[in-house]
Amino acid sequence: MGKAVLLLEDGSSFEGEALGAAGEAFGEVVFNTSITGYQEVLTDPSYRGQIVTMTYPLIGNYGIVPEDGESKKAWLSGFVVREACPARSNWRSTMDLQDWLADKGVVGIQGIDTRALTRHLRMNGSRHGVISSADQDLVSLGKKLSTAPRIVGVDLVREVSCDAPYQWTEPAFGDATPAPTNYHAVVMDCGVKYNILRRLVSSGCRVTVVPASTRAREILALRPDGIVLSNGPGDPEPVTYAVETVRDLIGKLPIFGICLGQQILALALGGRTYKLKFGHHGGNHPVKDTGTGRIAITTQNHGFNVDMESIKHPGTRATHVNLYDGTTEGLENERMGFFSVQYHPEASPGPHDAAYLFERFTGMMKARRGD
Repeated sequence: MGKAVLLLEDGSSFEGEALGAAGEAFGEVVFNTSITGYQEVLTDPSYRGQIVTMTYPLIGNYGIVPEDGESKKAWLSGFVVREACPARSNWRSTMDLQDWLADKGVVGIQGIDTRALTRHLRMNGSRHGVISSADQDLVSLGKKLSTAPRIVGVDLVREVSCDAPYQWTEPAFGDATPAPTNYHAVVMDCGVKYNILRRLVSSGCRVTVVPASTRAREILALRPDGIVLSNGPGDPEPVTYAVETVRDLIGKLPIFGICLGQQILALALGGRTYKLKFGHHGGNHPVKDTGTGRIAITTQNHGFNVDMESIKHPGTRATHVNLYDGTTEGLENERMGFFSVQYHPEASPGPHDAAYLFERFTGMMKARRGD
C-alpha cells in the first residue's frame, strides 16, 4: 500500500502504511473508544472536519454493510487504525474497509501505535493534524498544516444538513411492525444520523426532516406535534440561524435536543458553550441521572459542551452528569416543554440504555394534544 505519515500541529509524527484513498487529509485528530461500529463512525456527519483514531486495535473485520450506515457518505476527514483487517466475516458485507475508504475518498493510515497517539491526545488535548500518503516531508506538511482551517468558529452544519425537506418512514432495525404514526415530529437536520430517524418512527412518529436553516414560521406551518434538534458537527456558536429558530420555537411545542441539539438549545436560552480538551467519542461513557440516580452507559460524539452556569433561564435545570469528568449531559424545563441530552440515545454504535428518551418525547407530544 505504500507509506503514509500522520503529523500533529505540535510536531508529533507517526509513520505507517497508507489506507484508503491516496492523498492528504487535514482535520482535528480525535479518538473513539468503541470496539465495534466503525462503519457508523465513518458515516456519522458529526465527524465532519475530524480525523478519527479508533482505539480498538483491529478494525474492519466484519467489512462494510451498506444498510448499516448513518448517512449516504463518509463525512470525516481521515481515518487512523492500528490494523485494518483485510478479511470480512459478516455475511451481509459487500466490501472490505480498504476498498470502501478508497471508493469514498477517505485518506487513512494504519500500522501506527494508536495507543501512544491516544495517550498523547488524552494528555495534551485534541490536535489539528494531517495524514499524507503523498507528501511525506514533515517540514512541507507542517507549513500546509499551519494554514489549514480549524474547527472552532467554523459553521460545519451547512456542509452536512439536507438541501430540502423530506419524509422518513423506515423504522429501527428489527421493528417489522412499528407503532402507529400518531405524532408528527419535525427534525432540524444539523447532521442527523439515520438511526435517530428510525427510532422516532418506531416510537410512533411521522417524521419530516428539514434543513437546519429552516425558519420557525416554516416549521410551524408544517403543523408538527414536536421538534427534534439533531446531532451535528463542530462548534455550535457559528450556527446562529438555528439558534434563532430554536429561540422562536421554545414554549410553542415539545422540543427534544440531541448532542449538538442540546448545545444549540442552550445558546437559544442565552447560555454559552466551550470546547472540551479532547472531546467525548465512544460507546462506553457513564452518565448519571441527577434526579433518579440511575446510571446509563452511553454513546457519545462531541467536542463542545454546555456551560450550565451560564444559563439563567427560569426553570431550566441540569438533568444528567458525565461520571468521567463531571460535564453537563442533559437539561430540561418542564414548564417550557423541552429537554435534551448531550449523548446519543439512538446508539449505533453502542448500548441502548437511553432508548427510553424517544418514548419520553412522544409522551410529551401526547400530553400536549391531550390524547
